[in-house]
Parts: sequence; structure tokens; C-alpha cells
Amino acid sequence: MSIQGWYYLHENGSLIYKREFGGAAADIRESDFAKSMWPMDPQDREGAWRIIVEAGALGANKARVDELAALWHCNDADALHYAAHIGCELVMDGNAWCARPLWFEDLPVSPAGFGDTCLEALTDLCREMGFKGGKMWSLTFADLLQQKTAVA
Repeated sequence: MSIQGWYYLHENGSLIYKREFGGAAADIRESDFAKSMWPMDPQDREGAWRIIVEAGALGANKARVDELAALWHCNDADALHYAAHIGCELVMDGNAWCARPLWFEDLPVSPAGFGDTCLEALTDLCREMGFKGGKMWSLTFADLLQQKTAVA
């Protein structure tokens, strides 16, 4: 992993990039304005998806999330690979995408997320699963999917 910088979610909903020049992570961790942070490695597809899904679930500005998704080519076709990699599936439910854990039973007992795009559905599932974010050593969306799998 070659971290070139950090994205962090400002308390005002801005998703901000800070290049790593030494000490950037510490600056973000110590800031009272930063709600959550993610490492940025341009070669890490899972990391790109993690940033946009988790930041979206925490209330990041949707236009900014959509801008990064377009820049990083995080589209519906790519989302299918990401979802399978982290332990969930994306299916059409009527005219909306539905994201659900692999251990999904049905809506009354299992979490699911819905949206017009795969990104929206994954973000909704992340929020539905209670993602909290954090600045270091916090559970990721993928961790939550695996944790729930272990107890199911």
C-alpha cells in the first residue's frame, strides 16, 4: 500500500483530500472538525470504493461523492466486483438496486440498502448496518459485513 494522502470528512459534510507530506494523518486525527478519515492509494480499488461508500453513509456532500466516483470510474459494473469482494451482493429489486449481505434472509430480519445506483444502494446498506466511521482502527463497512456473517 502506497498512501499518497488522506481523505477526511469534515463535520460540515465536505470530503477533503490532504496530501501526505509527513504528519498529515496526525493533523487530521487531532482535528476536532474531522469526523472520519481514509488512506488514499490510487492503485487500491477497494480503498476508493471504501472512501465513497463510507463517507456517503456518514453524510458527506453527495455531489462530492459523485464527483469522486466519476473520477475513479466507480460505476455500477465495477460495483458488482467490489460488492462480491467485500461480502455482499447487488441485485435489482423492481426498478432500484438492492445491496444486501451474503447472509441476507429477508427484509424483516436482515439489513438491505436501496438506491437508483449501486453506489447509492451500497451507501444505504452501510448506513443501515450502523457504520460509525473513525479516524483510526475503526470498523470498516467490509468489517461490518464479516462481523455480521460471523454471528448469523
